[in-house]
Amino acid sequence: MSFAIEASNVTKIFGEIRALDGLSFSVKSGEIFGLIGPNGAGKTTTLRIISTLLLPTSGTVKVFGFDVVENAAEVRKIISYLPEEAGAYRYLSGFEYLEFMAKFHTTDKDEARRMVNEAAEISGLGERLKDKTKAYSKGMKRRLLVARALMVKPKLAILDEPTSGLDVIHAYHVRDIIKKYVKEHGVTVLLSSHNMLEVEHLCGRVALINRGKLVAEGEPQGLKEKFESENLEEVFAKVVKIA
Repeated sequence: MSFAIEASNVTKIFGEIRALDGLSFSVKSGEIFGLIGPNGAGKTTTLRIISTLLLPTSGTVKVFGFDVVENAAEVRKIISYLPEEAGAYRYLSGFEYLEFMAKFHTTDKDEARRMVNEAAEISGLGERLKDKTKAYSKGMKRRLLVARALMVKPKLAILDEPTSGLDVIHAYHVRDIIKKYVKEHGVTVLLSSHNMLEVEHLCGRVALINRGKLVAEGEPQGLKEKFESENLEEVFAKVVKIA
């Protein structure tokens, strides 16, 4: 079996804070995998380590066989990372922003144009891409940023709280973007969320973490059956109480 991510006994310590405490999980190639838990559980720290932005205190992480510490440059070539608080340049139009970001990935003008066209289609923003991003709603910005993360066709897209703070319509659109892109292009997606009900409908498998530790992992339906629960929120509550 081909694994997109293999995290083994990962620990991250900030001063006296143990943000991750021996976390281990694996993500299969081509799946949407959810890392879920409450705020402060260690989700963002995990994503930053996988994205090579943070070094683990101990343990190992491999992305398609490349160690995120020893082979960081190789990992960066095949991933795309969207932080929760990412923003776009206010005085650029949507198109200008996408063109600017495409130049970081290629010097080939035709390839850059392909990326921008791809992102335009993914975002679904249509004529609004001609407007400056300072006029965008939060939902529109998030759609633009998700499109930016996917337009490079990464082997692994890492999305931190992709629908955080969005209304129902924009959140639905972002989830639809992710599902369609994975289906059409075979991209692997790792996303974090504290919205367990949303993840339940989006992810093929999930890892529930609390205080930097893995408390449960598997398919949403399997976890609900195992813990005799109606949804993942209930599963999480039971698992944390047991732990």
